[in-house]
Amino acid sequence: MQKVAVLYDASQAVLSAPDLEGVLRQILIIARDYFHLQNVAILLLDEEKQELHVRCQTGWADSLAHMRLPLGSGITGAAAKQKRPIYVPDISKDSRYIPSSFKTSSEFAVPLIVQGAVVGVLDCQSDKLDYFDSDTIDLLTLFSTQASIAIQNARLNALERRRARELKAINAIAQQSTAVLDVNELLSKVCALIQEHFQLPQISVLLKDEDDLVLAAHHGMFTPRIPDGGRMPAGALWGAALACGKTQIEHEVDPTKDNPVFHEAASQMCIPLLSSGQSLGVLLVVSNKQGAFKHYDTQPLESAADICATSIQNARYVERVKQLAYLDGLTGIFNRRYFEMRIAEEIERARRFGAGMAVVMVDIDQFKNLNDEFGHLLGDEVLRQVSSIFHQQLRKIDVVCRYGGEEFAILLSQTNAQHSQNVAEKLRRLVDTWQFPGVPRAVTISAGIATYPEHGTTRDELVKAADAGLYAAKQDGRNRIVMAPQVRKATSPG
Repeated sequence: MQKVAVLYDASQAVLSAPDLEGVLRQILIIARDYFHLQNVAILLLDEEKQELHVRCQTGWADSLAHMRLPLGSGITGAAAKQKRPIYVPDISKDSRYIPSSFKTSSEFAVPLIVQGAVVGVLDCQSDKLDYFDSDTIDLLTLFSTQASIAIQNARLNALERRRARELKAINAIAQQSTAVLDVNELLSKVCALIQEHFQLPQISVLLKDEDDLVLAAHHGMFTPRIPDGGRMPAGALWGAALACGKTQIEHEVDPTKDNPVFHEAASQMCIPLLSSGQSLGVLLVVSNKQGAFKHYDTQPLESAADICATSIQNARYVERVKQLAYLDGLTGIFNRRYFEMRIAEEIERARRFGAGMAVVMVDIDQFKNLNDEFGHLLGDEVLRQVSSIFHQQLRKIDVVCRYGGEEFAILLSQTNAQHSQNVAEKLRRLVDTWQFPGVPRAVTISAGIATYPEHGTTRDELVKAADAGLYAAKQDGRNRIVMAPQVRKATSPG
């Protein structure tokens, strides 16, 4: 009866522990105080790798405190695989023994089983030969049943709390991301939200662009190997995620083969961003520890990725609607409203970084005569083709707008006077030699150029200066480019 009372007290102590760490500590305390054991370890089962790993121990050598055993290896692994207790009264006579303490003479390993499934092993060792009598073995076996239940309950409680946190995180991400309609701001916010709420080291969004992926946003503590907006080919991990539309996990990253996005990457999870059957890119989760991601990590992050994909698609739709408001209906290029917005941005960029910029005002020469002579339909076609020439010849960072009627405004970013003059002259020659269908004579353009800061530092100053250059080009005979006269800076009296 005394032994039963001891077992009851021990079981109650274990079952009352609030969490898994508390349960494991209680098991070790009971093994030490009730069974007088100084060398005890609790090994839990990693189901994915089918390995036992030391989770809590006392008396083991420090070098073995974090050891991992394949299922079936050693006396402990054999007990787990066979799902039955194994007692070895003299470890020197059992080849399965794996040294864990210099003082071990006998060992008793009892599997921790819940509903027929092994969750771990309670491994007890003594420095005395044949230390464990039948009563002690029976008590430890009965106690292991209670310990197994306590471990499973603690895990379920932890899982419930984890799921509650994840659901809260997903709701927060949904609420905050759906309110953001700018794509760049959205991606930055989504990465920060996921990284914060899921407590992950590094989150990135890679978006598809033709056959490549672009590093669109990232948040965390690691160092990227490519710059923001940098391109990279669809590697094996993200290529597989995009191809099959399913999450891929890489437990051990080889930087020489896997081409990771971040220098510190040791393991990574790649989740496809899917919206209405369309693949937008991937959500990349990175850790600096190998084997950091488990199968149960995927579902909540996939929910977050779905929210992210939907938000990206919505933001793109809004962006498309905005662009339509900024497009000229006839030519398909940007309109004056867009020019007014972008010139302020370009002036601010030039002021901040000292990179320079230019405004080019362009006019189709004698366009009214062309309309009168050949009709408005043909005139409209000339406008479309001139717009197309400008659009194709300029860089992506440059902006061409239909300013009004037959007049165009061009913003050349990060440029100087000489380069802007070369660009304008190239456009003039192309239009002059272009064969416009239905127009038997040459179509020409004139242009005036103003550069920041030589001709002004505000929108009005630059446009006025470029208009002055355009007026001078018209006065000088048309079909020519004129740089606006440089503004003289006032000098203080001396």
